[in-house]
Amino acid sequence: MGSGILAGLAAGALWGLVFVAPRMTLGFAGIDLTAGRFLVYGAVSVTVLALSWRRARRPTWAQAGGALWLSVLGFTGYYWVLVLAIRDAGTEMPALIVGLIPLWVMLLGKPGHLRWATLAPGLLLTAAGIFLMSRAVHAGAGAAGALPHYTRGLALAVLAMACWTAFSLLNAAWLRRHPEVSATDWANWLGVATGLGGLALALGLGTPLPQLMAQPGWPLFALVVLGIGFGSSWLATILWNLASQRLAASLCGQLIVSETLFALLYSFAWDGQWPSAMQAAAALLFTLGILASIKAHQ
Repeated sequence: MGSGILAGLAAGALWGLVFVAPRMTLGFAGIDLTAGRFLVYGAVSVTVLALSWRRARRPTWAQAGGALWLSVLGFTGYYWVLVLAIRDAGTEMPALIVGLIPLWVMLLGKPGHLRWATLAPGLLLTAAGIFLMSRAVHAGAGAAGALPHYTRGLALAVLAMACWTAFSLLNAAWLRRHPEVSATDWANWLGVATGLGGLALALGLGTPLPQLMAQPGWPLFALVVLGIGFGSSWLATILWNLASQRLAASLCGQLIVSETLFALLYSFAWDGQWPSAMQAAAALLFTLGILASIKAHQ
């Protein structure tokens, strides 16, 4: 259980980077950031599979099909929508809306032997943290007034939340049904499928590479794409698959709160500012919610 928790937290730390990436690459289209991230993920997966081809497990056609549609739900589709949400509504509120995923996963993925009273402290602490952080955002610089498409961004963030909630539950169920498939193999199969989706986005909707390389800030864009493609996609997926295999879906859901915590931490660091007292209190509630959920599952 301990290794599963550490894997889930590490995945959250890597996923948190994807919330600040759109702000680091302003001036580049969201579709280019999405396609680039997942092309890198696919390239890493293909390389790993090629190096271990003789001993690696081959997916069946049904498993390959599962990887393909789950990759759209949890990777290319989800992140494209999230990037658009962050461009329209900033970092904080989309991060908080996506931060509702733990509540939905815990509600929908609760093991039958756990009583609701046992899970209630973690749920309530997380909900209180989200409420407090949302109040802090609205008490700050007035995000809605500064961003003309703020409402559209919130709607897109809700759509992203629904996509990844479904992915988290369905991915965990798939891994439980296929214990013979290792976390690394499944991450690579997802990576190949996601890379194909990234290639389709790049060819169909993306900016041609020569034009991308001619834009100011291209080196930073390329560095960000490599970082979130390898770390926030390939490595984070392996870590999350390990957590999904070793922990109940409800506890995995609670660990997703770490993604929100790290996203806010990276956002504050990028802006060069300290969190307000209300934001710090919300972060403390998130942390206590994770600890309460771990205790409930022990």
